[in-house]
Amino acid sequence: MADKMLKVTLVKSTIGAVPKNRKTVESMGLRKLNHSVVLPDNAATRGQIRQVGHLLKVEEVEA
Repeated sequence: MADKMLKVTLVKSTIGAVPKNRKTVESMGLRKLNHSVVLPDNAATRGQIRQVGHLLKVEEVEA
């Protein structure tokens, strides 16, 4: 069984964002613009992406 993963890239700055959104981006492991991380495709990750999706670019990758 192939686990699905999501490649998440920060494409917009968090400078003007709400503090809660900043913490969410930080908790996903994103630090700077154009920084990418690979996260598991689960309900928790999808919820975080939904909250700050306007700051991110998301791609599906196979693990």
